[in-house]
Amino acid sequence: MLTSWLVRVLAYVFPGWHPIPERDESYYPGFTEWDLVYGSAPRFPGHVQPRLPLWGRYDDRDPAAVERRIALCRDHGVDGLVFGFFWCRGKRVFQDALDAGFLGSPSGRSFPFAVMWANRMPRRVLPVRRADVPVIDPDRLVPTDVDDFVALVRYLAVRYFVRHGYIRVGGRAYLSIFDSTFFIRELGVDGARAAIAAARAMLASAGLPPLHLAAIDPSDDVVGQLAGAGFDSVTHYVHLPEWKAPFLQDYEERAARRAQEWPLVAARAQLPYHPSVAPGWDASPRGADFGDARPDRYPWSPVITGEHPDRFRVAVARAVAHARASGLPDDQQLVFVASLNEWSEGHYLEPDTRFGLAWIEAVRAGRG
Repeated sequence: MLTSWLVRVLAYVFPGWHPIPERDESYYPGFTEWDLVYGSAPRFPGHVQPRLPLWGRYDDRDPAAVERRIALCRDHGVDGLVFGFFWCRGKRVFQDALDAGFLGSPSGRSFPFAVMWANRMPRRVLPVRRADVPVIDPDRLVPTDVDDFVALVRYLAVRYFVRHGYIRVGGRAYLSIFDSTFFIRELGVDGARAAIAAARAMLASAGLPPLHLAAIDPSDDVVGQLAGAGFDSVTHYVHLPEWKAPFLQDYEERAARRAQEWPLVAARAQLPYHPSVAPGWDASPRGADFGDARPDRYPWSPVITGEHPDRFRVAVARAVAHARASGLPDDQQLVFVASLNEWSEGHYLEPDTRFGLAWIEAVRAGRG
């Protein structure tokens, strides 16, 4: 790993590239989202679909497949990986990507990693075929309370935080919450504060590593409550498309606008903000083809156009410069990339058939 860079660049990992019983039951035995990726087709003039991996399909439970990707990251300036962690009151799904694939690989035992609590369950219908249902089915939301949150943090601490390779920020184990808005709204600020405080107390009493808790994608009505609830920092997952803007959105314009928002989020949250960049966005493989009657909502809309590794390099460089200028200590300067491998949403660093290795080479180049 290149250790001369002070800013750490961390890539999110979608752990859903292997079959699981829940999806076997909902779809058909052996289903993965590779079927969506390879089955996608252009839906309007100039639509770049399908977006296919240069190295072909892989099973992210396979340590050999994961080892190849860790080497790719290490050689191109990705300092660590943040795995989506699906947990609902003790039930896990997609766990084998981390436990068997990553931690079962030779390099995964030492390469830096952390987890993001994906406090939603996976979709039960893909591709989405109805426009008259909520974008987020209420059944997918993951409820929690003080006892459940403490149990989650204890599980993570015993299993992952104690590992030598687990990512630390300011000496504390890094954990982020994907839907921080739902977490705050469900528990309320007082309930969230109690849950986070109880988890920290549990870690201290058990002699486990202390916690750095990051909020992802807070809504406007929640962002000002994060510090009071006990969060340590704020960031985003895919901070690129504008959900209520036109269907087609230009990459260069959107990326520049999002960067202008970074200091505003930090000011509203009164917390350190870690910038997040993405090489693109197109979730249309996850939605059935409605033709010109496509719904004006996820996963059909919006679509980012004009994405290119050179433009992504500029976005990475801008994020690294922001982190360097943040005034934070060296070990707290972070940049996130969404993502290493979310192929069915059109944001990935892994080699594709359009540009080869150019997406991840843009990370190395953007670091300067």
